[in-house]
Amino acid sequence: MIIRSPLVRSIAVQDVENICLQCLRGISRTPARSSTAPRHAFSTVPRARQSAIAAGKSRNTFSKDYFWANSTLKEPFGSTSRRSRRDLQSSVTQSNAGTTAGPVRTEEASLSATSVEDVLPHRRRKRAREAAMSQEDEGNYPIPLDASSKLAAVSSSLPTRSLRRLLTTYLSLSKPRLSFLVVLTSTAAYSLYPVPGLLAPAATATPSLSTLTLLFLTTGTALCASSANAFNMLLEPAHDAKMSRTRNRPLVRKLISPRGALIFAIACGVAGTGALYYGVNPTTAFLGAANILLYAGVYTPMKRMSVLNTWVGAVVGGIPPLMGWTAAAGQCAHEGTWQELLFGEGTAGGWLCAALLFAWQFPHFNSLSWAIREEYKHAGYRMLCWVNPAQNGRVALRYAILMFPVCIGLSYCAVTDWSFVATSSAVNGWMAWKAVQFWKESGHKGTARGLFWASVWHLPIVMVLAMAQKKGLSERVYRSIFGYPEEDEDDLYYEVGEVEEQDLKSKLTS
Repeated sequence: MIIRSPLVRSIAVQDVENICLQCLRGISRTPARSSTAPRHAFSTVPRARQSAIAAGKSRNTFSKDYFWANSTLKEPFGSTSRRSRRDLQSSVTQSNAGTTAGPVRTEEASLSATSVEDVLPHRRRKRAREAAMSQEDEGNYPIPLDASSKLAAVSSSLPTRSLRRLLTTYLSLSKPRLSFLVVLTSTAAYSLYPVPGLLAPAATATPSLSTLTLLFLTTGTALCASSANAFNMLLEPAHDAKMSRTRNRPLVRKLISPRGALIFAIACGVAGTGALYYGVNPTTAFLGAANILLYAGVYTPMKRMSVLNTWVGAVVGGIPPLMGWTAAAGQCAHEGTWQELLFGEGTAGGWLCAALLFAWQFPHFNSLSWAIREEYKHAGYRMLCWVNPAQNGRVALRYAILMFPVCIGLSYCAVTDWSFVATSSAVNGWMAWKAVQFWKESGHKGTARGLFWASVWHLPIVMVLAMAQKKGLSERVYRSIFGYPEEDEDDLYYEVGEVEEQDLKSKLTS
């Protein structure tokens, strides 16, 4: 506070007669203050010292009773932060002293501003909250690197006209990781087919499924998947360039011409379909060709039109297990027509395997796409993760729950033992719980990461459990270890006589 002295008014000539001689002498002795004279402050303490005292003043009763009752404020402003308060005092003192003495250097001013900002707790919390949200929004959890992009990077580092570079480039067109998963699902369904030879009493009985057929199945399925993936890359290089996971693919980096990619896609499609037709059966070959058309001709352009593309992609993922089932059923069928292999007796197991893969893809892809939803939006792909995030969580939960009845159906249709219901329910329950968390939190708080890794482990565990608990497998293993019960000779004689009588009747009728 500064007290200003009263201004001395000039006395007019006509007012002199009204003032006594003593007052007139007092006024004349008071020196007139010039406009440039310094003003005296109420306090004799220098201004820099006043700021330091104000910053270091002890807490009053109000701050002690109110602010320090909060544990959050007690830590930054309590006894553990005395050094911060001393730093604040020194910074304020230095800045005020610099203002009084002369201009302050730019580095000292920025340092004092930074120290003041670091002391304030609400700013620290705000920065930490923004950093956490930015990391979460960017999907800060590990996503499998695109195998095609990795192979394209390897190919670009090889000599231009080397054979190794050519093979690596063509391999990157096939999306080897996805093609391998497709082959595994078809092989798993092939092995789950209830083979009559598996139920034979002799441990050395020859199984009815052919190894050569399995070789044609895996080769043809891999070639068909490679053809579909190559067509997919061929149709959207401009959109792949907008996403970090796909912008290093071979067509985006121009490691191969569109003409070369087209020839590769057509060659793989023809060779794969031919291998399935010649080595398996026409029904399986038709499913392989239909999957190429559905993936490249329907799913790929539909990604930029409607969110229903996810359902079409799930159908594409459900066809390979059905191909494995028809390949195994064709070896035991009477006529081998497509009606018998797809809709005849005992075909329910194949459709259940397809339904398992169809349902699995929703919790897997919905959690995966949530992490890169902004990239999908920027590239123009209409996915539920950004079009309707709430529905994205509901769909993932819905199909995670659907796996319970699908696995129960495999045991009901005599594909697996009833023990598979208990073991598969434990794994399905784990993923369903992750899907519930993903739905409740809308993908935040790490729930997308949890559901993604649960889906990655879920599928191989369920497939291995189904193959290990295949119908009749445990009984066959038990008999091969502990032997077979001895049969009564009378019963054996009766059975042999009954068989001979039936053979005699059949010869007489013929």
